[in-house]
Amino acid sequence: MAVRIGELLLKEKRITPEQLQEALSYQKANGGKLGYNLVKLGFVKDEEITALLSKQYGVPSINLTQFEIDPAVIKLVPADTVQKYQVVPLSRSGATLTIAMTDPTNVFAMDDIKFMTGYNVEPVVASETAVDEAIGRYYGSGAKAANGTTSTGGSALDFAAKALEEMPIATDGDVQILDDLEEISAEALEKQGSEAPIIKLVNVVLMSAIQKGASDIHIEPYEKEFRIRYRIDGLLYNIMAPPMKFRDAMTSRIKIMAKLDIAEKRLPQDGRIKIRFADNGRSTEIDFRVSCLPTLFGEKIVMRLLDKSKLMLDMTKLGFEVESLAKFEYAISKPWGMVLVTGPTGSGKTNTLYSAISKINTTETNIMTAEDPVEFNLPGVNQVQVRENIGLNFAAALRSFLRQDPNIILVGEIRDFETAEIAVKASLTGHLVLSTLHTNDAPSTVSRLMNMGIEPFLVASSVNLICAQRLVRRICANCKTEHPTPPAALVQAGFVPEDAEKVTPMKGNGCDKCNHTGYRGRVGLYEVMEVTDELRELVLVGASALELRRKSVEEGMIPLRQSGLRKVKQGLTTLEEVARETVK
Repeated sequence: MAVRIGELLLKEKRITPEQLQEALSYQKANGGKLGYNLVKLGFVKDEEITALLSKQYGVPSINLTQFEIDPAVIKLVPADTVQKYQVVPLSRSGATLTIAMTDPTNVFAMDDIKFMTGYNVEPVVASETAVDEAIGRYYGSGAKAANGTTSTGGSALDFAAKALEEMPIATDGDVQILDDLEEISAEALEKQGSEAPIIKLVNVVLMSAIQKGASDIHIEPYEKEFRIRYRIDGLLYNIMAPPMKFRDAMTSRIKIMAKLDIAEKRLPQDGRIKIRFADNGRSTEIDFRVSCLPTLFGEKIVMRLLDKSKLMLDMTKLGFEVESLAKFEYAISKPWGMVLVTGPTGSGKTNTLYSAISKINTTETNIMTAEDPVEFNLPGVNQVQVRENIGLNFAAALRSFLRQDPNIILVGEIRDFETAEIAVKASLTGHLVLSTLHTNDAPSTVSRLMNMGIEPFLVASSVNLICAQRLVRRICANCKTEHPTPPAALVQAGFVPEDAEKVTPMKGNGCDKCNHTGYRGRVGLYEVMEVTDELRELVLVGASALELRRKSVEEGMIPLRQSGLRKVKQGLTTLEEVARETVK
């Protein structure tokens, strides 16, 4: 905690109580810090304050007026940071940066500078007057943080305005962001731009992501670069590279919006930002799921956009083949058993499960879900947020569910033996259990459960259906054209020779509507394996995933690659997309 300089000087008998009172009155009338005013009034010398602080903190002192600082060292710490913390970088030796501070106990300042520069920070103490003069001498007018500019030239407001010009945002309606009930319209943004440039910049990033249809925003600090990327239709695109000086301010702004601890920079944190986005008179609520992760050069922030209006709950529109959808709907209509949806992160598993829940959600059923995190609120469904830090994990939530008279249980993810065991037993005692697993395809899910420690007879008895899925980019309908491909290449991709002669794949040429990528939106590929009596017998005798796949295909299962090729035949996606997400 910062020491009170007036009390220290009084205790050391360097000033009298009357002088302290006069300095306080002078400070009240003219502003500024007490130490600065005491020196100005001539009650104490600058060197005396420095010596006193050095003795108090046990930190070496320095006379900044007699010290020449290398310009290369000055460039290590931005002007807004030195102004904010009242510090001056002095010298660098190896991996250690020495800084002059008015308050060497300010660990937040030292942590920020350590993250920013990548160097260990060694403080020395200097008086307020000397630090102020040094900031003015080495940083000039650039250190005036109030006007949003820094020594490197240009303001954050100018940068945000430039970003707005470069990133097209829909202009056919009034775009607003409501954060904590504070309306930020286009006009309000302009007014507050000069006062709060970082707020404007963060709003640009959020608004642009919404307009571009991004699913995630990545804000990434590196040693010499600070970049922002959007994930659009499953692929990451570089959007902008703000100057390094904006890094800490942007991080703090997002953490404040997500109600996170801005002082905690060493541990991962998770939060949420809720925004109301008004466009063309329509008001849409969008949640941003915020994840902060400390990295070598600062905190990486990933924001997942959760737009309720884009949640597709109609199962017929997800991309299921007719026969696969019939099997899936039959499995979720059963009174008990387990239905598993598998695939990597970001493959649309949550959307499929929510669609299934919506299909079977009636007033006669009690549906309980345990999720980490709860992405969307579903009416009529009892949703529980898993909190590992207080012991509320999937297994604990599942145990409680069984005492809540459920009909249908949704477990966000089966991660361990304990969760798998309770889920399997629940499915064998009159409950329908829906869950997800991270596996490559449907047949290998059986092996995964057994590897977790579930007995083969329990797997065979409990699992009704396994659905593996992927998401591929959909060809833009606006610029779609035929793209003739040699039959030999189609056969190599997996088409049978008869089909290869007839199929003409489509491709997008690229237009304004799809940002010249040729793709707009995504469609699902599904591999639905119904666990029949024959498959149960194979599971009981310990058959491999290869044998299970062979038997499933014999019984009519459409593998992921074939599901993709059907989408190519229908002109929904391209061969490249199918080859990227599936194997033959």
